[in-house]
Amino acid sequence: MIQLTGNDLTIEQVIRVAFCNESVEIDENSKAIIDESNQTLQENLKKDISYYGINTGYGIFHSQKISPAHLAELNRNLILSHAVGIGPDFDNNTIRAAILIRANSLVKGFSGVRLTLIQTLLDMLNKGVIPQVRSQGSMGSSGDLCQLAQLALVVTKDEQDLVQESGNAWYKGEFMSGKDAMRAAGIGRMILDPKEGLALINGATFSAALGAINCWYVKSLCHFAEESLALSMEALLARKEAFDARLQAARGMAGQIETAKNVWKKIEGSTFINSSNHIQDGYAIRCAPQVHGAVRDTLEYAIKVITSEINAATDNPLLFKNGDIISGGNFHGEPIALIMDFLGIAAAELGAIAERRIFRLLDANLNNGLPLMLIADAKNSGLESGLMIPQYSAASLVMENQHLANSDAVHSLPTSANQEDHNANSLTAARHTWMITENVLRILAIEMYTAAHAIEIRKKQFPERKLGEGTFSFFTFIRQNAPFLQHDSLWGEEINKVHLWLKEEVFSIEE
Repeated sequence: MIQLTGNDLTIEQVIRVAFCNESVEIDENSKAIIDESNQTLQENLKKDISYYGINTGYGIFHSQKISPAHLAELNRNLILSHAVGIGPDFDNNTIRAAILIRANSLVKGFSGVRLTLIQTLLDMLNKGVIPQVRSQGSMGSSGDLCQLAQLALVVTKDEQDLVQESGNAWYKGEFMSGKDAMRAAGIGRMILDPKEGLALINGATFSAALGAINCWYVKSLCHFAEESLALSMEALLARKEAFDARLQAARGMAGQIETAKNVWKKIEGSTFINSSNHIQDGYAIRCAPQVHGAVRDTLEYAIKVITSEINAATDNPLLFKNGDIISGGNFHGEPIALIMDFLGIAAAELGAIAERRIFRLLDANLNNGLPLMLIADAKNSGLESGLMIPQYSAASLVMENQHLANSDAVHSLPTSANQEDHNANSLTAARHTWMITENVLRILAIEMYTAAHAIEIRKKQFPERKLGEGTFSFFTFIRQNAPFLQHDSLWGEEINKVHLWLKEEVFSIEE
């Protein structure tokens, strides 16, 4: 059971809730803080003062004072008007992550909401109600408004409680109206109090949710990339000197040191490594610690930023203990947009260098004595194509990533009659980074399959030689999923077996 305090949620906990359905509750000490914040709101509402979004309109309508009699309508209209669903649906895991992060933000006690509103979000998580949320349409600056409003349709209601205004949701594998899903789960829907509409939809929450998932994904990719690199090194009879710890220490980059150490350990005991008379390897091997390591360093920074964001108060305005209500811009998704751009670039490079190793394995001028296109039966050269086309596929994915890795954060268009004149584009950046990570996993699956195929040929060339301890273990896992095929076959189906195995590993968490 994960306890929310608003201050110490981790990316791993987000993954546990999103992918493993771990239960969540509000920390007992935080309940008093939430109640105190709500009381602060109620006291301020008694004053004849305009507070943005509490008793005024939104965006360009911020100067329009709203009478107390219409505040419930104000909040309901906010949800209805902002729930603009565009594009394909988010997967259930991303939606669960977003619900968790939104609840954690409200638990901090700066938003003035009732405890029951936060508990309703957690009840949805714990009982498995997943709102339908379409993935496009956010500017990522006033938050992921249209995504969070789609979620809020399921959570909230007005006096009429029309089923067609309750959104849609999945519950126990069935798709139904939000009203029916909440009723089936035994969860009450709420008529919003002042400020609660903004508290639900203000903040780049879906950006942060996908950012956390991307960080976890890239962490797995770094591990897989070291495994595939080590396999390629074995197949290419590579040299290990470039992975010497002294060389890495001389530069002092933490990620480079970590990568070299991990690969050195995997090839330990190999008699394929350093078994030819070439002096040094091409960059895709020799500079792998520097490239893979830079990805690790980028990931560490991304984790720091996203961890801060999933523990942040991001709606507007915020309420403070002395009674002050301060309007600002914590909802702006720029920190997420920039780090998702950065992480996407890094992941794309991980795939790019892996593709170069695939190419090297297939080229008889570069692969240190392996047959052209890794045709295992030499007499069939030309009759068969070998692993020519998997490299084409890897190259295609690399080129797609080169396009996807262009910055989204630098693109902005003004909204709300220029009141919101600089937007972050954070959710688009996070979505593109997710697409890059998916492509990189496929590239690594191709490298692993290609390297394993090449190792089978090496074993025939040099039956007395052996793989390193780590590479032998990983090679065995690959062969359990995709046995060696000597002649042309449906390579794509075999590579897909490796890819599916890797995908299962990405979000599996040991207890």
